[in-house]
Amino acid sequence: MGRGKIAIERIDNATNRQVTFSKRRGGLMKKARELAILCDADLALIVFSSTGRLYDFASSRGMEEILERYQKSKEEYCAVLNPASEEKLWQREVATLRQQVQNLQHNNRQLLGEELSGSTVPGLQFLVNQVETSLHSIRRRKEQVMAEEIHELNRKGFLIQK
Repeated sequence: MGRGKIAIERIDNATNRQVTFSKRRGGLMKKARELAILCDADLALIVFSSTGRLYDFASSRGMEEILERYQKSKEEYCAVLNPASEEKLWQREVATLRQQVQNLQHNNRQLLGEELSGSTVPGLQFLVNQVETSLHSIRRRKEQVMAEEIHELNRKGFLIQK
């Protein structure tokens, strides 16, 4: 015995409407999770109930990142349709890239020991940790190169002795 088809229209009874909303919301959230996992899709789902309560789901990247990506894609699509807005899109992109360059330059100066006057103790400790990690990697690489050179010299010395 199968379920009967119901008409897709507003449910008049408030209790039945709430029960149906809860069940279907749960099913929708489950489908969203499955789609994100099975298809490795970036997914954001936002649902507001009739009472105004928010329900949301975001795949592994997170809601903010997905919404930013959506906004950027939407702007790019609109720019294709409207050449005047394309210039604004590129201006925003240039501003974003300039800010990234400034941040990277500031980080480099801090790693070189410059522009540290406004730094906090946790910020300075973070820099110390970064420098120590870098120094450790450099020393490891130096030891590896020296070991390879010693091995090569030993091999050449062995060949000369023959």
